[in-house]
Amino acid sequence: MKQSEGSITSRTSEGFEAFKLALEKGSTEEFLKLVTEDFHFFVPLPLEGWDHEQQGKERFEDLIRFERSLFQMQLTSVITIENEDNGMVVFRSEGVLNGRNFSNELVIVFTFEEDRIRSFKEYVGMPLRNYENP
Repeated sequence: MKQSEGSITSRTSEGFEAFKLALEKGSTEEFLKLVTEDFHFFVPLPLEGWDHEQQGKERFEDLIRFERSLFQMQLTSVITIENEDNGMVVFRSEGVLNGRNFSNELVIVFTFEEDRIRSFKEYVGMPLRNYENP
């Protein structure tokens, strides 16, 4: 079931588009304009230093550099929903990782403080063993 374009709330769509720009192009400025000062996030990377909640804008920039050093990806939004405090995007990520074609379906959940992103948590649809031996 796909929502009509007019029913998708702008905070979540804007946040995802800025997140997508960061991962696809390495440009973090638009995303970082949207976050609060106490911004934090969690991505399920099975690697030391990434296996817990991350704090701050600089750490987000570190994440983008790290992810882009491993592979180039294209993100495609599948479903976007939002309520008063949270927004969720189901999306596909496709590219090449460690010389092999990569395709996965993921979810990102944003927590908002008014119109700003206070945090996000990413959920991954496949084991991330490919990260273990970059």
